[in-house]
Amino acid sequence: MSPTIIIADDHPLILKGLQEFLNEKNFNVLASAKNGKEALALIKAHVPDIAILDIKMPFYTGLQIAEKCKADNIPTKIVLITFEKDEITYTKAKTLGIYGYVLKEFALEEIENCIASVIKDKAYFSPELLKFLEIKVFPQHFENLTKHEKNIVRLISENKTGVEIAEMLFISPRTVEKHKSNVIKKLKLESKQNSLLIWAKENSEFLKS
Repeated sequence: MSPTIIIADDHPLILKGLQEFLNEKNFNVLASAKNGKEALALIKAHVPDIAILDIKMPFYTGLQIAEKCKADNIPTKIVLITFEKDEITYTKAKTLGIYGYVLKEFALEEIENCIASVIKDKAYFSPELLKFLEIKVFPQHFENLTKHEKNIVRLISENKTGVEIAEMLFISPRTVEKHKSNVIKKLKLESKQNSLLIWAKENSEFLKS
């Protein structure tokens, strides 16, 4: 089922272009707003799944709306579209739990990918923005792992068996399996065969000691 969406931008052409694009792609756009005040009122009235907001708007900015939604426990996932490429704005967005940050010059190319990520409960930040800011995006839930657990996952990424890891770390194979089980839970991985190995291989760059 297509997520319900509200969009807001104080530039009429950008707003019109975005709305037409989303409608063409059969997204469920409930309403649009041309300033922050209207956008916040629409979010409170409809509580859409996603709100795509310009950062700089009259009355309230996209960030201020995100702040108000967070304070009021409104579950709408906020996606920001902007020309802004500064680290302060990016950091503020991350602090507020923003789900998406799309640069306007790539909006039509990226908005579909962004919505697809947000639907899966994954944040999407424009690759061009991250490249510009030279920010390394760590995998989701990575910060939940202890140093010891990261070390075990690093060894898994190097194709070491449970027995080999146990010998290297002077622990029992049973303890290794217990750690692996805890890591799978912390990373919220599917409990299928090799899910941790696949994750370790895909994210090996973050595991280097």
